[in-house]
Amino acid sequence: MLRKKTDEPLADVLAVAETTHLSDVVTELRKDVTAVEAALSLPWTTSPTEGQINRIKMIKRTMYGRAGFELLRARVLNAA
Repeated sequence: MLRKKTDEPLADVLAVAETTHLSDVVTELRKDVTAVEAALSLPWTTSPTEGQINRIKMIKRTMYGRAGFELLRARVLNAA
């Protein structure tokens, strides 16, 4: 569906996947199928935000126990 860029309905894809080892994943996806359909059809993405969060967490992990908040703040703001 994503790689082949087909217009196959999500329900059909989930029905096929449910017969494989992915049945547990399908069960979880069906709990919020509206959000899954929106993620597949809308042009918006949270990737830039997730990237910044990941960058800040990495800086925080490397500085754990070394210095206070002011140095952390300086590293986050200067790295951007």
